[in-house]
Amino acid sequence: MRSSYIFTSESVSEGHPDKVADQISDTIVDLFLSKDAEARIACETLTTTNLVVLAGEIRCKGVYENGQWAEGALAEIEAAVRATVKRIGYEQSGFHWETFTFENNLHGQSAEIAMGVDEGSNKDEGAGDQGIMFGYATDETPGLMPATLYYSHKILETMAADRHSGKAPFLEPDAKSQVTLQYENGVPVRATALVVSTQHKAGYCLQGENADAAKYDVLKDYVTGVLKAVLPEGFVTEETKLYINPTGAFEIGGPDGDAGLTGRKIIVDTYGGAAPHGGGAFSGKDPTKVDRSAAYVARYLAKNVVAAGLAKRCTIQLSYAIGIAEPLSVYVDTHGTGTVDEAKLEQVLPQLVRLTPKGIRQHLKLNAPIYVKSAAYGHFGREPEGDLFTWEKTDLVDQLKAAVA
Repeated sequence: MRSSYIFTSESVSEGHPDKVADQISDTIVDLFLSKDAEARIACETLTTTNLVVLAGEIRCKGVYENGQWAEGALAEIEAAVRATVKRIGYEQSGFHWETFTFENNLHGQSAEIAMGVDEGSNKDEGAGDQGIMFGYATDETPGLMPATLYYSHKILETMAADRHSGKAPFLEPDAKSQVTLQYENGVPVRATALVVSTQHKAGYCLQGENADAAKYDVLKDYVTGVLKAVLPEGFVTEETKLYINPTGAFEIGGPDGDAGLTGRKIIVDTYGGAAPHGGGAFSGKDPTKVDRSAAYVARYLAKNVVAAGLAKRCTIQLSYAIGIAEPLSVYVDTHGTGTVDEAKLEQVLPQLVRLTPKGIRQHLKLNAPIYVKSAAYGHFGREPEGDLFTWEKTDLVDQLKAAVA
């Protein structure tokens, strides 16, 4: 392991076009799970100038059965989508929650997929697809997340909260952040570069027909203050390179500025590049899809390993085959920081949590409308709140310590 290096992660705000798509897709997941805990959803969303399109495969009692929509279901779906866009804050001429054109192309789930996945009298519920999933944890932040991603998220969360509260009325919903940190002896010690590009109201820029240097200074001073408040004291120094709206202007943003698609920000959603990713996106998928549920449980297990003091860093890989319940493999890597043999952990962890799709869903209580809050600012590193973010709990620590003693 290298002990001294520079590393970078990025985040995007809830108003980024891809994140708008993710939140819409998870709005559909939550809506259907609120009607039927065993609903099957694979919802993809496209957003662009004044247009939102849904596509995918579904099955939901009381909403879509036998190829038919229940009375009022289509109107309820559209209302939920518009409410999500309104909550994000889009009331612009190029993308307005009340006036965008809406297309719903959701249709029934393939009978062949259902046959392989559904639980039967002679078989357990199978995985919804083949694939590999990774979980990761590191002790470099309180939430056991990579510091570069943790602070990238916090910057944008802070700015969004200030926009919604009216503290920063010059901000618009679309934004991106990027944090580059210097590590010494494996520990982040200072920021070498910080980047924030945020959509803004007319005039808060240095270029273009609306340019106003005084207004830009207001925005720049505000963002600089957020950076210094979010990062630990001493991380932002005179040597830190700050890039705030480096293109000069950012008035056209969101889906009007760039088309958005579900699942295009999987590294933002997970570990900011500090750990592997299996390739599957999370948003828009019900928890029978192991792309989502197995990635959640892999994070849960890795976090508990680190929280138990058994390693400073931990990566866990799980793999599945469609229609097969048990994972094909369980792999643990503690990156030379572990106090317990990794092969021992590979034996112990499946004994603490049954790693079938049904076992994961039951242990983490995933069959609930809990997903839209995960669709912006990361699926991991969040504080558990009741039924939300159950995969962030560290309730296996005592069992883990006893099992490896």
